[in-house]
Amino acid sequence: MRFSQTTRTALRGLRRNITRAVLTTLGIVIGIAAVIAMMEIGQGASIAVERTILSMGANNLMVLPGTAASGGVSFGAGSVLTLTEDDAQAIMRECPAVRNVAPIVRVRTQVVYQSKNWVPMFIYGTTPEYLEVREWTNLAEGTMFTSREVAASAKVCIIGQTIVRELFFGESAVGRELRVQGVNLRVVGVLGSKGANMMGMDQDDIVIAPWTTIKYRVSNAPSATGSSQLASSAAESGMKSVYPGTGSSIYPSTAASGGTSTFARQRYVNVDQIVIAARSKQEIEPAIAQITSLLRQRHRIRPGEPDDFTIRNMTEMTTALTSTNRLMTRLLLVVALISLIVGGVGIMNIMLVSVTERTREIGIRLAVGAKKSDVLKQFLVEAVILCLAGGVLGIVLGRAASVLVAVVLKWPTAVSVGAIVAAVSVSATVGVVFGFYPAWKASRLNPVEALRYE
Repeated sequence: MRFSQTTRTALRGLRRNITRAVLTTLGIVIGIAAVIAMMEIGQGASIAVERTILSMGANNLMVLPGTAASGGVSFGAGSVLTLTEDDAQAIMRECPAVRNVAPIVRVRTQVVYQSKNWVPMFIYGTTPEYLEVREWTNLAEGTMFTSREVAASAKVCIIGQTIVRELFFGESAVGRELRVQGVNLRVVGVLGSKGANMMGMDQDDIVIAPWTTIKYRVSNAPSATGSSQLASSAAESGMKSVYPGTGSSIYPSTAASGGTSTFARQRYVNVDQIVIAARSKQEIEPAIAQITSLLRQRHRIRPGEPDDFTIRNMTEMTTALTSTNRLMTRLLLVVALISLIVGGVGIMNIMLVSVTERTREIGIRLAVGAKKSDVLKQFLVEAVILCLAGGVLGIVLGRAASVLVAVVLKWPTAVSVGAIVAAVSVSATVGVVFGFYPAWKASRLNPVEALRYE
């Protein structure tokens, strides 16, 4: 019997009890719909995580100063003045795996505009390369300050969208002046919106100025408070010498680095951290090795002695989030596959019932010359048709559920072509696997006994 004839015979058999056929496919429909919906929701979550990671800057490394201790008391990370702007330049110059570098000086204080004030989450002093390192190149308005303005300790800054909203109520901020620790900073640019980072912190709540301006003008103002004073006292009390082999610290104290009236550049001026972008994800480990070797050499650290700096690999957090999301997607997929198995068992059960009901019909077919293989193929095709029909309905229902979740719950979803293809393949496989035994049982019936069956 040809396959087309077998298919027509199978369809005639299914049409005898359409209600039972529809109810039989219900388990497959639910299972396939669950697989499609779970895969699309999981894939959407993965894309959302990737976007969040990219918003923090791809392939980023962070170099932090070491920790000072005195009398058994640790002053915390960054309390030793071990990183300089010259270190950042050397990393950029001598580490081939590094794409770009930006030193950062931090301060936490109030920002004032006319009668309004705000305490930004981040006030960073850095270089124009910071935006490229963080992949934050979209300026909503104005321009980034220049390297010339960094060298001149110019009183300029760029601000995030949260600052615009809180101090300027959404109006244009370019050209206006903010007062930070009594220093007027002219706004030259406004950053595009970046949203929250993976820790939920608002990345748009930021003021960025030349690092020399923050270091010499803002941090060293008489009312300034922050980590630089703690670091200075820690260095004075706990370290007579920062590096071995020198009679005194090569870093000047906070007071020596420039007062409020003079802004002379020093050769060795500490920065709070250095943010680095590797050339690619594959070059992160080589970049870490190159940076470690270079800084140990520059800081004259002997073999066997601990580093006076720490390198944080942001991709570790990325890997953790991605693996967690992948695990959750797999768990959801397992639950959906269980429903598919339940649907397959239901199809086997109904097909066995169908074989029992149609025993006399099978006997007649075998008596008039039908081969056992023809009977086997007929019932097997019936099972596959049921599963494929359920698969198609499941795909439609799963896509509808995914769209509904995106519209109503505002969860990110993404169309998964692989899941759709897999759903069709699984449907056919379930039909073959769970339909084979009933079909085999039908083909093994004795024609004489089948004709006597009532």
